[in-house]
Formats: sequence, C-alpha cells, structure tokens
Amino acid sequence: MPDARVLEQARRTLQIERDAIDGLIRRAGDELVSACKLLLGVPGRAIVSGMGKSGAVGRKLAGTLASTGTPAYFMHPADAIHGDLGVVTDQDVVIFLSNSGETEEVSNILPFVRRRGAKVISICGAMDSTLSRNSDVVLDARVDCEACPLGLAPTASCIAAMAIGDALAMALMAAREFTTEQYAASHPGGVLGRKTLWRVRDVMQAGQDGPAIGVQATVLDALLTMSQARVRGAVSIVDEEGKLRGLFTDGDFRLLMQREADRNAVMSRSITDVMTRQPTTADPDMLAAEAVKIMQDREFDNLPVVDGGGVVVGMVDIQDMMKAGIV
Repeated sequence: MPDARVLEQARRTLQIERDAIDGLIRRAGDELVSACKLLLGVPGRAIVSGMGKSGAVGRKLAGTLASTGTPAYFMHPADAIHGDLGVVTDQDVVIFLSNSGETEEVSNILPFVRRRGAKVISICGAMDSTLSRNSDVVLDARVDCEACPLGLAPTASCIAAMAIGDALAMALMAAREFTTEQYAASHPGGVLGRKTLWRVRDVMQAGQDGPAIGVQATVLDALLTMSQARVRGAVSIVDEEGKLRGLFTDGDFRLLMQREADRNAVMSRSITDVMTRQPTTADPDMLAAEAVKIMQDREFDNLPVVDGGGVVVGMVDIQDMMKAGIV
C-alpha cells in the first residue's frame, strides 16, 4: 500500500473518532446528571461490567472512578454468571458497557442484577436494546460508523464509551469536591502522592545517619562525624538534653579555612565558636515538599529536624529528597 493511502486511513480514523466525540457533546444532557445523582445517592460501590473491548473500557472506567472518589470494582460478566455476581448488593450501582446492548453475557446477568436490587446505568450504542430498556439511566454512546475499513473492529464506539465514562467520572469528581490531597491518598507511590503525602519523617535520616555532636566537640569531631554519617554535608550540635544549639556544615568549614590564618588550629577549635546558632529547622510532621521549598529558597542542602520540644530527631538532606522524587 502506498504511503499516502496509509496516511489517508490514519487521518480518516482520527476524523471519525473526533466526529464521534462531537456527537457526544451535542447529545450530552440530563442523563449524565441523572447518572451522577444515582451514583452519589447510593451507599455502595460502582460495579462496572462489559465484554471484549467494552470490558477493556470498563476496566479503565472502574480505575478512574476508584481513584477520583467513587469506590468502584470491575466485574467480568462471564465470571459473574459463575459466582462473581455475589459482589453485587442492593447498595450498589452496576454500570454496563455494550455497544449493541445485546451482548449475550451481559444480557444473561442483567435480570439477576435487577433482582438483587442494584441500580443499573448503561453506556450503550443502541437506545432500543435489551440493556437500554432494563437500565435506570442510559448514557447514549451511539456513533455514525466505526473507523475500521471493514466496519467491524470496535474503534469509534470504544472511544465514545471511554469518553462518556470519563465525563461521568469527572462530573462525579467535581460534585464530590474531590481534592488534590484526596487524589494523592489513592496514589501514594506516584509523584503527586509523594509531594502531598510524604512528611519530613518519611525521608529524614535519624540515629547515626542523622549526625549530631555535643556542645563540647571540636571542629575535627564535627568533620569526622559528618564523614561517617549518611548525611555528609552537615552536623547538628546538641546539648546534654539533645536540644539543638547550632548547625555546622561543610560550607561553614570551607569559609572558616579561607579566613583563618592558622589553619592547623582550626581543627581544635570549639564547635560552639564556629557553628551557626539558631539555624533553620524542619518539623518531622512537616510536608516534605514544604521542607524542600525552604531548602531551595534559602539554598540549603540540609535542615536539622527537631520535635516540638526542640530535641533533634534527625537531618533532612536535599539529595534524599531528590531520590524520593519530592524535588
């Protein structure tokens, strides 16, 4: 096939699918509002079901709903007829996807879903079908044609079903006034979750890895402690009760060596003479992202972490923040 024919078919596919979305926009109306109200009004879950390509779209819809504030579960209709139907209760809404509205496996379980008292929403391409007639709300997913050159492979119809599912999920999300923090709670392993959920205590170095020395220590003691700890760039100076009295960094040491004439004497100097008093600190329960902002704004590589009583509990390092994906 010539390249021009290939490109022509690709563009035709995109145009057909674009037209399918345009049709949905024109037809969108009260049924979407009704579907949202139905899902908001039930105490149970949204159970999504569909066969074949509709099932693939359904799995995506269930995942989108679950991550945006609507508890959802995908139920395979073939498995449902052999026992999985037990997950459906009268507290649930079942969302069926079927372009024809006559999918055999869906039609087989539909009466049993209704008998259990669950509400039914259908995303369907045939308004006069078994599925549509037996649904509480029908979301119209009709398309004029498929993009497949043979008119057989589900293409535009899948895009339409997915788009309606997304529209429903996003409308529900807005109706629930779902927040960034709530979204992050369902994505603790992602970048958003790390930035909005992780606390300083989750990334700080504590114990021997969070270096600290007493007020009686020398500059040499500070350097040795920094070199042995995981956090190499700074050391907290604490009193007998473990409360923070100062901070000494490798940057402080370099400046000290530049301005002191007798460099050999530097090593034996008391750390209290050269430390930074009242340094900027982080609270262990502070969002890690907040600590990063402080460090970036003030060009710090490290922050001592102190509790409410002023006791040092660790050290946070910008490199650890980067490894954790907070930066």
